[in-house]
Amino acid sequence: MAEVLSVDIERFPIAGGFTISRGTKTEAVVVVARVDRGGCTGLGECVPYARYGETVDGVAEAVRAQAGVVAAGATRQALQGLMPAGAARNALDAALWACEARAAGRPVWQLAGLPAPEPVVTAFTLSLGDPGRMAEAAARAADRPLLKVKLGGAGDAERIRAVRAAAPRATLVVDANEAWREADLDRHLAACAEARVALIEQPLPADADAVLEGFASPVPLCADESFHGLEGLDTVARRYAFVNLKLDKTGGLTAAIEVAREARARGLGLMVGCMLGSSLGMAPAFLLAPWARFVDLDGPLLLARDREPGFRYKGSEMQPAGPGVWD
Repeated sequence: MAEVLSVDIERFPIAGGFTISRGTKTEAVVVVARVDRGGCTGLGECVPYARYGETVDGVAEAVRAQAGVVAAGATRQALQGLMPAGAARNALDAALWACEARAAGRPVWQLAGLPAPEPVVTAFTLSLGDPGRMAEAAARAADRPLLKVKLGGAGDAERIRAVRAAAPRATLVVDANEAWREADLDRHLAACAEARVALIEQPLPADADAVLEGFASPVPLCADESFHGLEGLDTVARRYAFVNLKLDKTGGLTAAIEVAREARARGLGLMVGCMLGSSLGMAPAFLLAPWARFVDLDGPLLLARDREPGFRYKGSEMQPAGPGVWD
């Protein structure tokens, strides 16, 4: 049977919109790669992200450009040298993992030498808004054990106090998405410490975080936009306590496994995160959850509809993927 690569662009409406410091989205737009190989079909999903210079059409074309090498039998390992890290390679890497798993009759986690998947608690994200609206959202989600709070700079101290008052028992992680500035850092950190925040993601712009080297933060800091893969990992380890591991940044699970091991060897804690996508996009990242202190794979929870079959959530407890979700 001939080996075939096809690419689709799919759209999923977001429930009520999703706002961070860089803007608002009303739909998740994903690129899906499909590989038919040896009588088996594998799917992989990625989310192109403009922050990293990606466009939906550009990523789709980058995947299609690999049709020849896929037809020639290119492996996941070969992709690491054929494609740069990023969303396009993630989609194709995931599709090839699924093909391998189906051909071998074994799940991906076994093939990858990863721990067996178990239920995990995922963060539930609260969009950026004024303190009153964020407090209302926090009150509705107050029974969830882990909340991720999007912040945006001016007014963040009021936002985090409002969220903490509305959700007094939840563990809070905040994500500034590069919106803070050095002049305001101490004030924002103090507000987060007072609110018992457990982790702060990317407080400063990636090109302005050198000031964090040797900085004693009262709350652990996590690199997201400052962290992509192995390159620069030693520098990241001098500025942050955690890294947010996203497959759309590392270019897929194959690279992410190596990156995770190297990060842990440097004493960095892991958050396993995601872009805003469907269950198909969450599935490879879910396999890294046993290594992570924080799991943020709530993409499907934020959609008005997920693909079927999809992950099942019991509140914020994410169940291992069932048949047909990915592998």
